[in-house]
Order: sequence, then C-alpha cells, then structure tokens
Amino acid sequence: MNVLADYIPRSINKGSWLTAYSLNELKTRITDQRIVLPICSLGTPFEELASLGTFVLPPLYHEALNARLKHDIIAQIQRCFPYYEGTREASRCSAVVEVVELPRVRHAPPLKPRILAFSVDTAVEQHGPHLPLATDTIQSYLALGRLAEDVDGFYVGSPVEYGHLTWGLPFGMSIDITPTLLTNYVTGFANAMQSWLQPEAMYVVDVHGSIVHRTAIIDGLKASSVERFAFRWLYDPLVEFAGERGDQHAGGVETAMVELASPELIDRRWWPARIDELATQQMDLATAVDLTPDLTRFVEHVEARSLNGIVGEVRNYYNVDAPTMLARMLELTRADLKTLAGA
Repeated sequence: MNVLADYIPRSINKGSWLTAYSLNELKTRITDQRIVLPICSLGTPFEELASLGTFVLPPLYHEALNARLKHDIIAQIQRCFPYYEGTREASRCSAVVEVVELPRVRHAPPLKPRILAFSVDTAVEQHGPHLPLATDTIQSYLALGRLAEDVDGFYVGSPVEYGHLTWGLPFGMSIDITPTLLTNYVTGFANAMQSWLQPEAMYVVDVHGSIVHRTAIIDGLKASSVERFAFRWLYDPLVEFAGERGDQHAGGVETAMVELASPELIDRRWWPARIDELATQQMDLATAVDLTPDLTRFVEHVEARSLNGIVGEVRNYYNVDAPTMLARMLELTRADLKTLAGA
C-alpha cells in the first residue's frame, strides 16, 4: 500500500494530481491551463508523474495499450475534458489536454503477491463543490487499504482510473472512455499486471454505481489471461443507505465515506456550513435516471438550471454512520477473498 500513499488523495484542492480537486475549484483554476495526460510504464514512480505539470491526469500504461486502443482512449479523453464537446462551457474554455509519453521502462516488480487487488473507478468524475473528483477511487482504496492490513499476501496495486459514466459529463471535469474502450483497457491492464507481478489471483473492486461500467469491467477480466479473479461492487451492501434513499452520487453517503478516509478531503468552505445551499442545488435521483438515456437532453437540463453536480440527498449524511458502512464493505470483501483463495 505504501507505493500509493502519496498518490491516492489525502486532502482536497492540493498538489499536482487533478483528481484531488473539486468541480468548483477546477472551474476557477484551469480556464487556460495545460493539463498533462501521462502515458508511462507499470512501476513508474508517481512523484515522477506529478512533476510533469501543474495539473496531471491519472496515467495510462504502455503495457495495457495497443496503438489503436491508445489512439481511441486519448481521443475520447480529449473529447470529454475539461468539458464535454458541444457543451456551453467547452466553447468558453481554452485549457488543453497534452499527452506526455514517457519512455518504456521495464521496472522490477516490487514483489510477487498472493492476491493482487486494485480498483477500476471513474476517478475523473465531478462530485460537486465539496468532494474531490477521485471520490470513488478514494473509497475503494480505503477498503483495500484496510484489507491489506490483515490479509496475508494481499497487495494493493495501482488503480485503473478511467471508466464509463454519464452523470458527470453535463457538469464538466468528468471523463467517460465508453464501455467498449473500458473493457479493452481492463483486459490489457489485467494481462500486463499478471505478467509483471505474477499474482496467484486478482481481486478487482469499484464504487462507481453504473451497471454498464461494472459489466464492462467483468467482460474485460473474462477476456484477459487471468485465470483466478473476483469482482466486487463495494456499495452492494450499502444500497439501503444510498440508492434506496435516492442518495446515489456525491450526497450524504459518499460525503461520510470520504470524510472517514480523511477529513481533509472535504472542502470546509462548503461543508457543513453550506449544506442547505448544496441541497437546494442538487439533482434528484429520479430526474437523473430519466435523463440518462439522452445525453443531449441531460446537458440542456443542466445548462438551463443552477445545479451543482450532486445527484442524491446530501442531508442523508446525518442518517448514516461511515464506520458501520465500511464494516459492511469489509465483511463482504473478506468473504469474497475466502472464496477466491479456495477457488
């Protein structure tokens, strides 16, 4: 886990990693900035990548890409970020995503784990004014980090931080690489990690709620050369606190979980003093579900209103207990690992 200690955000709106920033903070900071998209080798030190620019997107890995896949993912990232093409804000923003390819290097593997774990989350996804873009990855690595403390041979590897999303695109600062590209990239990444670290099994998790996203991950793992793997949506045991209360995205549940990971990850200029303002400008779950099949209509709806990117019920924060929710996640994941070890 130490290899990721300085990479997974521990405080909001600080450092070079763009995913540590909130939607509102990025809107004010990157109007005309150069944004770096690194392509590097597995094992490249994260501090080397962080030095590439003022704002650095999560890396893509040489070993997970072929020429066609690299071209298509880059094109899709540039289509989405910082604002989705065709949106009002995209026409106003002059920030550019610059690809920086580092030389291919065969780094020595740090160890040969019994179980290699990593997440496939939408780390470049707006989570409103008070949470960082990497909210999903932060929660996944909170759980994985706890597992690494008490499961022998359990190694937490680098995350895949691009996936499929819809709700973030109308608000900006969000990247959807599409389900097909996600499947292909997961296959390449899993194959590369299997070759590099040679684990006995892989355990892959995510927090992002999209069923399409999760299906794409599973399809990618099935198409890989990895013989033993398990996948878990970490919010599976939390549906009664989140989805059943209409609190799906950047609301009370995610705020509580991110705060548990680190209180410094909450923008205190917004939380909790301005909770009423956050609640007034949130979108209800039923509206988001209705708009999801038609992105053009979704964009028009957002551009015609004063909305902040939250899809859910931020006041639900006062009705949930983060340690209890994490305990439920860990109970389920430990059961998964027992099954995986016995496969």
